[in-house]
Parts: sequence; C-alpha cells; structure tokens
Amino acid sequence: MIKHSEVKNSPFEIRFNSPRVVFQQSGRSAIQLFLLTLADFIARTAYQMGKTPLLPIYAATLGADEIFLGVIASVSTMTGVLFKPLVGLLSDRHGRRFWLLVGTFFFIGIPFVYTFVTTPQQLVVVRLIHGFATAIYGPVSMAMVVELSNENRASYVGIFSLGRTGGYILGPALAGYFLLMRPPVEIFTIIGLLSLFSLIPLLLLREQHEKRNGIKATTFSLPEQLKQGLSHAALTPAVWLAGGFEAINNMVTYTAKAFLPIYALSIGRTVLEAGLFFTVQQGVTMLLKPCLGWLADRYRPLWVIGVAGIGLAAALFMITVSNTTIVFFGAAVLLGLAEALIIPASTALVADQIDELNTGAGLGLLGALQNGSKIIGPILAGFLIALAGYEFAFRMMGLFIIVSIGALAVSQLISHAMEQKRL
Repeated sequence: MIKHSEVKNSPFEIRFNSPRVVFQQSGRSAIQLFLLTLADFIARTAYQMGKTPLLPIYAATLGADEIFLGVIASVSTMTGVLFKPLVGLLSDRHGRRFWLLVGTFFFIGIPFVYTFVTTPQQLVVVRLIHGFATAIYGPVSMAMVVELSNENRASYVGIFSLGRTGGYILGPALAGYFLLMRPPVEIFTIIGLLSLFSLIPLLLLREQHEKRNGIKATTFSLPEQLKQGLSHAALTPAVWLAGGFEAINNMVTYTAKAFLPIYALSIGRTVLEAGLFFTVQQGVTMLLKPCLGWLADRYRPLWVIGVAGIGLAAALFMITVSNTTIVFFGAAVLLGLAEALIIPASTALVADQIDELNTGAGLGLLGALQNGSKIIGPILAGFLIALAGYEFAFRMMGLFIIVSIGALAVSQLISHAMEQKRL
C-alpha cells in the first residue's frame, strides 16, 4: 500500500485507501472509537439540552434583557477560545483519559448549580464555568480519535462526529419535550443525571500512546513545557491553515443561522422553508461526513479543503439568487456537503503535520479558532448587512472564500516548484 508520505511528486498526491479500510483496523481501535463516539454523543446531547431552547427561556425567567441574553448565549464559547489550547497541551503531557474524566465531571456537576442561580449575572458566571466542559472535551477527545489510526484519521473523525451531530439534533428536541412538562430550572437537573451515563464508556477506555508519558520525566518545569508545546503548535502552518478554513466554514454557517431566516422571508420564502433549510443542511452533513472522511485519507487533505471552500462560496452565491425552491435548498445541500468535507480533512491535516507529542495542543488551538469564528462571523456579517444589504454581504463572503482558495492553490504550486528545484 502506498502511504501519503511516499508520494511526493505532486501537490495533489493520493493515498490509496477506501472506506472499507476503516473497518479493517485492529479490534481495539474500533472499540475505542465506538466508546469515544458514544460518550461524546451522551455528553453533547445533555449539553445541547441546556442551550436551545432551554437557556433563553430560563434566562428570561431570571429577568435577563436582550443584551444579557446575547452574553449568556456566547460566554461559554469564550471559555473554549481561551482554554482549549492549554487543555490540549496538558493532555499531551499528562494523558488524555484523565482530562476526559475531568471534562465529564464538569458536564455532570455544573447543571446542578443552575438550581441556585437567582440573577442573570450569576447565570453568566455559571455558563462561563460550564464552558470548561466542552473546552476540555473537544480537543482531548479529538486527539484520542486521530491517534487511533495514522492512515484513516479523517475517516475516524467523520465517524466520531456522528456523536456530536446527533447531540446537536437530539438535545434541543429533548429539551423542548421536557419543557412541556417541567419548569426550566428542573430540566438542568435532568441534564446532570443524563450526563452521568457518559462516564460508563469513558471508564472502559484505555490510555493510548504511553510514550507520551516520557515527557513527564523531562527536566523542564511545567511553565516551560507549556511554553514549548504551545509555541510548537502556534508555529505549525497546518494549524493556522486548517483553522483558517474551519473559521471560514463556521463564519458562513453561523451567519446563515443568524440572518438567513430573515433574508428568506424577505425574498418570499416561508417560515417552514427557512426552518427546513437548516434541517437539510444538518441532515446532509450527518449522512455524508462519515463517508466523505475517507476522501481526506485518500487524497491530500488540502485538496479536499479547497473543494469544500468552493462549495461554501457557491452556496453563498446561490442564496442570493434563490428565486426557486430548488436553488434555495441546493444551497443548503452545498453547505452541508462543505461541512462534511472540511472538518475531517482539517483535523487530519493538523494531526498529520504536527509533532505527535503536541497533537492535543495543535487541536486545541484549532478548536480555539473554531470557537472564535462562531462569535466573530455573525458580528462581521451584521456590519456588512447593515452597510449594503444581505446580497452584498453573502456575495462578499463568497468572493473572499474564492480568493483564499486561489491564494492557497498558488502557494502550494510555488512550494511544489521549489521542492522540485531542490531535487
């Protein structure tokens, strides 16, 4: 079998894997992947129950106004921006399983604190602390997944993402169901109890890559280790490249969530069609991400990221000319397809190029860029829309993506030409 690292004569080198290869790995890897996916699904389902529609309703019962609602909704994301790289690096130094258990205890314990919240200000603090659950869980679980296989990383990421996507879909539905029967504050107790079940698969996990433990014996102090690891992650081009395109993906996705329903109504689409747009998008992502991850294992991840970027740009342009139902939902399909391609490919790109002793730090920095873009994207789009309208904003974002892909392609061709000259 030809490995990715063995094909060097083209900027678009190929790795000869197929989807079947994913299921030909060792039994231990398959079991580890299943346990990680199951734990993530349970934890994310419970966590999403506490976000939409429960959180805004609960905040309103405390007297939160519109400004506080915005802060409360976004403050947990800020925790990830600040702490994901640090937690990822600590898991590089002191083991993944331990930090996953720490994150799980945040998932389990913090929901019970909501019972004692009496003001919007207190809710902001609790949400900030609750954000540590995903700030820990995200980079650490992803690092464990990419370490399961060197040749099928993107495929594994695609399969693992089923748990997270499933949680995003099931969590809000469960919250809405329980809100029909119980007051908002009591739902958080249910969330904490449900999160307890995520401990079962985690306790069955085994720590991987024991050679990482050798770092503990180093003469460097903890602050020096942190500085060294984070510096290595920050100086790895793949982290910023993958993070940049994931940021673009998140900016487009979250901008669509924030503004597309209003725009859709303004062009004559119905409220039902606006809601179905996101159902189609998430459905395509969920169905295709496990299947399309193998593309980044077979073809160079950068190539797959470029194709995903073209899909994002095309979707944005289609939204601005969506006079027919086919074009409107075609844009939703493209957005879902782009996300299904870009997330496994970008994660695999970072894992392939960063030092394996700093995988968690690199993925933590990638996660911080993702979180930051979720906040910045809708804000920037809001300014563009206020300046020149919806069509202008969507088209400018699409144009920016095309220019970015062009710059990426040119840089890769130049880099390849320089390598050929050295040979």
